[in-house]
Amino acid sequence: MKKRNTLPASQIGIVGAGVMGAALGRAMLDTGLAKAAGIWATTRTGASASVVEKELGIRCTVHPPTQWLQKTKILFLCVKPGQARGVLKSLLKAGLRADAVVVSIVTGLTLADIQSALGRAQPTIRIITNTPLLVREACTAITSTGNIPAEQGRFVKGLFAHLGLVQEVEESLCDVLTGLSASGPAYMYLIMEAFADGGVRMGLARETALQFTAQMVRGAATMVQRSGRHPASLRDDVTTPSGCTIAGLFVMEDGKLRSTLARAVEEATKTARALGQSTPPK
Repeated sequence: MKKRNTLPASQIGIVGAGVMGAALGRAMLDTGLAKAAGIWATTRTGASASVVEKELGIRCTVHPPTQWLQKTKILFLCVKPGQARGVLKSLLKAGLRADAVVVSIVTGLTLADIQSALGRAQPTIRIITNTPLLVREACTAITSTGNIPAEQGRFVKGLFAHLGLVQEVEESLCDVLTGLSASGPAYMYLIMEAFADGGVRMGLARETALQFTAQMVRGAATMVQRSGRHPASLRDDVTTPSGCTIAGLFVMEDGKLRSTLARAVEEATKTARALGQSTPPK
């Protein structure tokens, strides 16, 4: 049996255990990559900390005690972009170890930003992922500094491999992937809602329209992944002469759907870059 890349107790921290941070904690526990006794977390309020403690069975507070940080080898940073630099500086003052690996899922925050905020060459991994990690169907891009200890590196890659697709990328592509895959689920939800509305307009019950829309999108995505064919080629399989599909495609082209979606990725990418460069309010 293959040995899991587990780490000893009290060595994993999650700063910002909101939806994404809590999901990462749950994944570590469910996959056996870590035990509850080996994970601690922080949230913005005592009430939310109590919720996390109850749901995950881990220690959670508003500010991590120094004794927690001194044992931490991997720290997941899951806060808002405008809070990240301030949080990093407070962690440094509280005792963050120089050899702890900081794993950031913060939009727009670069590896250099983290090094600058900490004022030292902290081992750092930057993650671009998306909310489907909640159902273990995420797509995750990883980039890092060159000083990641092998054990921690394997742990992080193994964690996200359990949550979906993982690929190492150059950091220059991170903002583009934020605009494409991290923001992308929201675009798909809007499109799915529109398809379901069309079904309801033509007589389907709302629940039926949504179920068929969701399965249709899943099936189409699976066809792209498994066939290795270009989406345009797969589209041609469905588009028969003088048929209903080409009629619908003409309507989409009239509405400039193709360029609208591409521009959405472009604008989201620009916003991701701006978030990384913005100065948090004092």
